[in-house]
Parts: sequence; structure tokens; C-alpha cells
Amino acid sequence: MEGHEGWDEYAPFYDWENARTLGRRDVPFWKSLALHAGGPVLELGCGTGRITVPLGRAGVDLVGVDRSSAMLRRARQRVRRARVDGRVRLIRGDIRQLPFRRGRFALVMAPYGILQSLLRERDLAATLDACFRALEPGGVFGLELVADVPSWKECRRRVSLRGWRRRPGGTHVTLVETVRQNRARRLTTFDQAFIERHGRRRTTRRFAITFRTLSVPQMARRLEKAGFEVSALLGDYRGGPWDPRADVWVILARRP
Repeated sequence: MEGHEGWDEYAPFYDWENARTLGRRDVPFWKSLALHAGGPVLELGCGTGRITVPLGRAGVDLVGVDRSSAMLRRARQRVRRARVDGRVRLIRGDIRQLPFRRGRFALVMAPYGILQSLLRERDLAATLDACFRALEPGGVFGLELVADVPSWKECRRRVSLRGWRRRPGGTHVTLVETVRQNRARRLTTFDQAFIERHGRRRTTRRFAITFRTLSVPQMARRLEKAGFEVSALLGDYRGGPWDPRADVWVILARRP
């Protein structure tokens, strides 16, 4: 499957970068949705547990699935530290072929653009079908698209972020990015170089991550084709309505 490349390499830097960009702004939204679901929750692309652990702490019974073993190692450490092992289960798996019985979950959620890592139409269709089967009748599928990905300007070797990463003695990190756009396929590729300085030691880790973007109406049509009923298009994490200029693109759909 195209789109999974780079995520293992990204794992050591994922939380560092997200703390400086998205932070925890979306966590209360997903927590509220999960608490009102009335049953177990499936999180697609749980990564390092950024959302998983706060939901477990709130009392949500949750299964997190991710393809990256490196991401899951960090998530499991987080789950143990938070002592939510009894509520949270993490598995390595392919979101196109979810290994669950039909109708197991009251909520399936795909936060922060995880579906945009599916670069081919057939992979997205397979994932939507798998989510439909995993949901109980009346269950909710919530997904977020990262709105600004297709509008990123192409650039070469631009310094995007700088800051300290907590390690014994401290490590200074600089993120240098090259951005490439394939407009015909709606793909945005980030060639990333994370430069770490620890005392006199300097290391550079390079990898690329690619995302595919559909508009909210395009994604809504694909959900309906998979059998879902779209119930809400949201433009912020407080439940405000969506429009094309919104900073947040969230879709809620139900399995009839």
C-alpha cells in the first residue's frame, strides 16, 4: 500500500512536532464524541497515543490500530505510564482490512488526516468498507481531513521548526522541509530532514511522507457510496458548521 512509507522514521519526532503545531486542540472534541458513543471505540492510525491515552483516562474502552511498529512502541509506553492498560488495547494492523467482527464498535474515529495517508482510491474505498463493517447499526464514523495540505507552497530546504527536545542534557532539533505537489493526483509530499544537536554531536534523519487530499464534498460522496449517511460537516472543534475556508474539516457519518 502506498502511503505507509516514512512513518516508522517519523516516530521519534512526531510528538515533538505536533506539540508545536496542532498540540491538543482536537483532543476534547474526540473525547466528547467517544464518551457519548455508548460503546467501544476504534481509533484508526493511533500513532503514539496522542489521543488514545486521554480517552482511556476519561474512561473510554478503546482499540487503537496502526501500521507503524515504531509508533506503537511509543504508544504502549504511554499507555503503561498512564495506567490505562485495562481500557486501551493497541494492535498493529492494516486499516483496509480491520480484524474485527461485524458491528463491534459504537464509534470509529480517524483523527488528524489519517485517511489522507491512503494515496490510492481503491485503498480509501477498502478502508471505508472495513469501517462500515466494524460499526454497529447506528454507530458513528468520525474523520478529520487536514485542511491546508493541498495549499502548501512548494519549497526547497526550508527551516520549518526549531526547538529543544527533552532528553538527558537536552537535544536541539531543527526541521528542514522540501514540499512537492502532484496536482494531478492531489498528492503533497514532505521531504523531511530532522537535524539533532546533542552537545558536539550532530545527526540528521531523512525521510518523506506523502498525503492525498479530497475536499469535504468529495469525501462525503465516498462515504455515501460506502453506505454511510453523512450527519454533520464541521468547521471547528466546537461543532461549528463547515465551509471551504474553515481551518478544521471534520465529517460525521452514521451506519444506518
